[in-house]
Parts: sequence; C-alpha cells; structure tokens
Amino acid sequence: MTARQINATDDHMRPVRIWIYAVAALVLLMVAVGGMTRLTESGLSIVSWKPLSGTIPPLSLADWQAEFDAYKQIPQYISQHHWMSLEDFKLIFWWEWGHRFLGRVIGLAFFVPFVVFLVQKRLPRSLVPSLAILFILGGFQGFLGWWMVSSGLSVRTDVSQYRLAAHLGAACLLFVALIWVARSLVPPRAGKRVDMPMGWRWAVAGLGTVLYLQLIAGAFVAGLDAGLAHNTWPLMDGRFIPNGLGIMQPGWKNLFENAMTVQFNHRMIAYFIAAYAFALFWFGRKNPGFAGVNGWMPRIALLVGLQIALGIATLLAVVPISLAIGHQVLAFMLIGAVTAYSADMARLSR
Repeated sequence: MTARQINATDDHMRPVRIWIYAVAALVLLMVAVGGMTRLTESGLSIVSWKPLSGTIPPLSLADWQAEFDAYKQIPQYISQHHWMSLEDFKLIFWWEWGHRFLGRVIGLAFFVPFVVFLVQKRLPRSLVPSLAILFILGGFQGFLGWWMVSSGLSVRTDVSQYRLAAHLGAACLLFVALIWVARSLVPPRAGKRVDMPMGWRWAVAGLGTVLYLQLIAGAFVAGLDAGLAHNTWPLMDGRFIPNGLGIMQPGWKNLFENAMTVQFNHRMIAYFIAAYAFALFWFGRKNPGFAGVNGWMPRIALLVGLQIALGIATLLAVVPISLAIGHQVLAFMLIGAVTAYSADMARLSR
C-alpha cells in the first residue's frame, strides 16, 4: 500500500503507524538486550526452549537448582564457568530470560493491535498480507534464536558465528521492513510530489545494501570475538594489511572463521561506506539537494561518521560493553534512516 491510497484529509492510519513504530522500537530494544546477553556470556544459560512454559521464571530454590544443574551439563560451564555459584548463575540467567521474554512481548505487541485494527476495519486489505508476513518473520526470529543457542550446547563453548549472523541479519530485515511499511503509510500531505532521479534512488538503496552487509560482517566479528585482538587503528599488527589473512584452507574459510581476516574485512567495508556516504553527500548537495525528503541525506552522513568513530573507539578500548552495545544499536538506527529515506522517495516520487 502506498500513500496515494490514503485519504490526505483523514489520516486514519496514524494509529497504525504509531503501532508499527512502537514494534520497531521494541525490536531495537531486543537487539540491545541480545547484545548484552552475548557480551555477558549469558546466551547459553537456558538450555531448553519452552515457548509457553518458559515465560515463567524459576519461582523456588528447587526450580533454580534444576536450571543450574542443566547448565552444568554443557561445555561452557565445564570449561569456562565451573567457578559459578547459584547466585552467579542467576545473573546470566536473567539476561537470557529477559531476552526471550521480550521476544514474547514483541509478539503480543504486534498480534493484539493487529487483531484490533482488523476488527475496526482500519487496515486496508492490501496491507494485511504484508503485516501477516511481518508477524511470521517475527516468529521465525524465535526459531532462529533457539537454533543459534543450540549450536553451543553440545560441543562448542559459544554459539556458531554463522547462526549468530543469521539471527542478527533476520532481526535487521524485520526492523527495516517495519520502518518501510510505517513510512509508506504517511499521507500525501506530509510531503510534496517530487521528480526523484531513479539513479539517485538506486544509489541510496546501494548504501543500505552495503550497510546490511557490514552488519553481517559485524556479527562475524562478534561471533569470533575478533574485536578483542588487534586493538590498534589504523594499523593491524603494525601493518595496514597484516600478514595471516589467508592462512586457512580452503581460502573461503578465512572470510568467516579467521578472526584477523574477519576484523580486517569489517574495517575495509567501513572505509568503503565512509567513501560512499561522502560521495552521496557531496554529489547530492545540488542535485537533488537537501530540501524536503532529501533532508535525510545529511543526517545519514552524520550517522555514518558517528558510527565509524564509535567503532574505532570500541576497538581501541577492547570492546567495553557500553560502547559495543551503542555500536550495534547505532548500526540499526543508521540502516533505519536509509530505509526511511528510500521509502519516502518511493512514496513521494511520481
């Protein structure tokens, strides 16, 4: 559904937009809590997936002991956390439980208003399939989360970086889709029709694509703890291009399993994004300019600069939790801004 289908004199879709933005904000909060869960090594503290009964946390000492005893059976506890007491275990348990509970809250926050708006006949028929797909994608996130956790319960002491990247990448797609749908429901009166060059629209979409690839690259950095080594900038191991980038065989494994290569690639993509965003900002000053909908471009350029600075600070400080979470959340905000810009151009272009 596009803004052309909305009556500009009766913005009855405003409650729907607010609802979708609220769900997007909850997804962003979920990403932050997920980052905290990973950085505090809490993600494997709950070794079973109980979609319904798991909503209730342990209520007695016996319940807590049962959860702790189950955790004691996995490699992470045996090799890394064998020093933990029950009270120590509770600290990591609450992070993982909170992450899963928030996922359930998001499901309710989407489903209940969706049903209400359907009953009120506030949702056009053309919009219902898109919203249904978003709900399914949100539910699929729960499956991906458990699939990720299960990779660290038998042999590994942490989760697979491949599954972590899939989980984070799907969360980003859900967030982007929510922003796109919400922006597409803004009525025509919110902006004048403009002749937007198709080349420019593709260029902005290209920036969003590269940002998404960088997010996935960042997930591999996180999954391999690659940010905990080579904590200098702009050099790595005393060189701009360090030795050892291709030591694994077959060669493709270096892209996903060699911590040095993964961090190096993350840096190189960041440089490319900086150049790309600067080029868009520079060439966009006069055509199409920064008036109206194109006011997104200077904001995006600023966010890119802030994100790169935050990434460097996170690396040099050896990945403190506060900076690492900020870096992850700002990445989503940046992709969200690019999505909003692309959606607004699509909505306002003839």
